[in-house]
Amino acid sequence: MILSVASGKGGTGKTTVAVNLASSIDNVQFLDCDVEEPNAHIFLKPLIKERKKAYIPVPEIDESKCNYCGKCAQVCVYHAIAVLPSSDGKKGNTLIFPQLCHGCGACSALCTEKAIKEVNREIGVVESGNCGKIDFVHGKLNIGEAMSPPLIRQVKEHINPKKTVVIDVPPGTSCR
Repeated sequence: MILSVASGKGGTGKTTVAVNLASSIDNVQFLDCDVEEPNAHIFLKPLIKERKKAYIPVPEIDESKCNYCGKCAQVCVYHAIAVLPSSDGKKGNTLIFPQLCHGCGACSALCTEKAIKEVNREIGVVESGNCGKIDFVHGKLNIGEAMSPPLIRQVKEHINPKKTVVIDVPPGTSCR
C-alpha cells in the first residue's frame, strides 16, 4: 500500500503528518519526494547507508557526423537544442542547452546521422538508510537545478512493494 501526503502549498504540515504516520506503522518505508527542500530527515534522523548520484541523460553532438539538418531541434519540445545550418560555405553549429533538456531521448532517436549520443548530467543525489524500523529514502536536488521530476522518479524507483510506503509529496502536487 502507498500512502501519499499531499497539498497544494508548502508549509501545511505534510512532512509532520507523513513522519508521524510512518512512525505509527510496522513494516514501513518512508520516501521524502520533496527533493527541492527535503526535511523529513530532520525529524527521523536516519542513518544513511547508501548515497547514489542522480543523473539525467542529455545530448552530446559529434560535429564530425552532424549535417545540421535541424531534425533534433524540431523534435525537442523543450528547446534544448538549436541548430545553425551551414551557409555561405561556413560550417553549421549545433547548440545544446543542458538545463532545458528533459532527457526524453527523442533527438538521438531521430538523428539519421547518429551524431547524437546521450551523456549523463548530474542533477542531485538519492540517499537511503533507516531510522529504527523505518526504511528511509530521499532525494536532494542540486542547487540551481530547474527540474525536480527526474529526481523524484529516481527516488520512487526505491519503492518496496513488500512494505507500506509513506510518501512526503512536494508542494503543489495536488494542483497538477
